Amino acid sequence: MKNVIKVLLTATVVIVAVLMVFDKYRDYVVNPWTRDGQVCAQVIQITARVSGPIADLPIRDNQFVKAGDLLFQIDPRTFEAALAQARAQLDQTGGNVEAIEKQVEAARAGVEVSRASIEQAKSAIAQLEATIAKNKAEYERQKMMLPNRATSQKMVQRAQANYEVSLQQKISAQFGLKQAWAGLDQSQAALAQVQAQLVSLGESNPQRRAAKAAVRQAELNVEFTRVRAPVNGYVTNLSLRLGSQAVANQPVLALVDVNSYWIHGFFKENLITDINAGDRAVVTLMTYPEMPMEGRVDSVGWGIAQQDGSTGVDLLPNIAPTFQWIRLAQRIPVRIHLTDVPKEIKLRVGTTCSVLVMKGTAKEDDQRSVPPAPRLLQ
Repeated sequence: MKNVIKVLLTATVVIVAVLMVFDKYRDYVVNPWTRDGQVCAQVIQITARVSGPIADLPIRDNQFVKAGDLLFQIDPRTFEAALAQARAQLDQTGGNVEAIEKQVEAARAGVEVSRASIEQAKSAIAQLEATIAKNKAEYERQKMMLPNRATSQKMVQRAQANYEVSLQQKISAQFGLKQAWAGLDQSQAALAQVQAQLVSLGESNPQRRAAKAAVRQAELNVEFTRVRAPVNGYVTNLSLRLGSQAVANQPVLALVDVNSYWIHGFFKENLITDINAGDRAVVTLMTYPEMPMEGRVDSVGWGIAQQDGSTGVDLLPNIAPTFQWIRLAQRIPVRIHLTDVPKEIKLRVGTTCSVLVMKGTAKEDDQRSVPPAPRLLQ
């Protein structure tokens, strides 16, 4: 009887232990999971926009930098000299504009002088016309008085001379008016010419636009000598040294964006039918086996590269032999974004992890705590 009791107690303890273990890890039995997971992040290839030797390198390999921090600086002296030259060429075009502007002012003054000469000639002609009328009347009066001996022949001749002189003066004044009009035409033509030159040297002038563009390009080149971090991240694979030659548009180091981490879990194709966008995910890193991370499924991949059927020798399809009774399931990538990362965890691109997706939790506020993946499953 005692033996039976011992057996029952032992069996009870074993059954309870099995139930406790099953309850603890049942999520890893009923839900899709894989230990083929990987930490991913956006890796930015830092390139120089200009070529030149490295003059300043304030960073070291694997250092954390903030967005805007100086990564390295290329020797700027060559580009500063090019900027000074471009600005000098722009100033030269501006000096030409100032000279033409002064010519425009002088031409406008010439036009005003010509117009004043015209008005003066018109006024003189008007005065002469009045004088001619007066002298003509006096001449006619003297001629009428001569038969009656009320005047002398000398007075008649003098009145006639005054009349003829006033006529000649009017002719001279009319000729001067024509010359004034001709001078106005010439001054207006000169003004139009220098104004056209001013327009051609203005903001729309091709040479001036080219000079401004050259200055802007030179300014940008000086700015490009200072290469700064575009995001917060870690410097990786730094092989630069002071004096090294940076080549334009050639990557020189990598920057891991710390705000872009995600997880790629590679699930068997027969498990992805139970995975939907928004499902809760639990990620256990091999580096931190006792600290699971929370996440949500972003999306499930729509295709993977085909191995069979790829081009082989002589452009023939390359087919790998398989056993008829063995059919290997393909792995489909599932993208997971992390929602809760413990402060103690330092994510590193390429490290492996186990991923559990709790099916049917896309629309539920599931707050159940899930243990990390068992050691045997990691």
